[in-house]
Amino acid sequence: MKIICVGRNYAEHIAELNNQTPDSPVIFLKPETAQLRPGEDFYYPEFSKDVHYEVELVVKVNRAGKNIEEKFAHKYYSEIGIGVDFTARDLQSELKAKGLPWELAKAFNGSAPVSDFVPVSDFADIQDINFSLDVNGETRQNGNSSMMIYRINYLISFVSKYFMLKTGDLIFTGTPKGVGPVQIGDKLTASIEGKKMLELYVK
Repeated sequence: MKIICVGRNYAEHIAELNNQTPDSPVIFLKPETAQLRPGEDFYYPEFSKDVHYEVELVVKVNRAGKNIEEKFAHKYYSEIGIGVDFTARDLQSELKAKGLPWELAKAFNGSAPVSDFVPVSDFADIQDINFSLDVNGETRQNGNSSMMIYRINYLISFVSKYFMLKTGDLIFTGTPKGVGPVQIGDKLTASIEGKKMLELYVK
C-alpha cells in the first residue's frame, strides 16, 4: 500500500504559504509506515521544532489500474475518509531552500493519521463535502471539496499515468487554509459534514 499526497490543491492555502499555483498537480508519496490508524496517537519527532497539521479528505482506491481516463476514475474508489498530513515545516523549508525533495519532512513515521472510511454513496456530490479540523476544541481548518483546484477524478487519472494504483492505496487530496503548528498535549479532531471521524493526541 502507498499513500499518494497532493500538494497545493487549495488556492487560499497556496497563498498562506506564499507558494506559486502549480500548472499541474504537485504529488509526493508517504510510505505505509507513515499511516496512523484510528485510536493511535501522534508522537512529536525529535528532529523538528515546528510540526504543522494539514487536514485532508482521503480517497481509498478499490481496484488496480493505470492510465485511467478521467471519465472512468469514479470506478476506482467507493470510500472516503479524512486524514492529517503532518509536516515538519522547519525541515521542509530547509530542504526546499536547497532544492531537495520533501520526503524527510513529510513521510516520517506516523505522519499520516487516517480515519475509518465511509461510502461515497453517503454524499450527494463528492465535490461538495465539508470537512474540518479542531485543535483543543477550536476550529482551525474548514474546507469544502468544491474548493479543490484539481478534482478527485482528475487526480486519479493524473496519478495513474505515473504510478499504478492498487487496491488499498490512499490518496490525500490537499489541505485548505488554516494550517498551523501543534504542540505536545494537543488534541486534534477531524470531521466530515460535522461528524467526528478522527481523534488523536500529540504526545
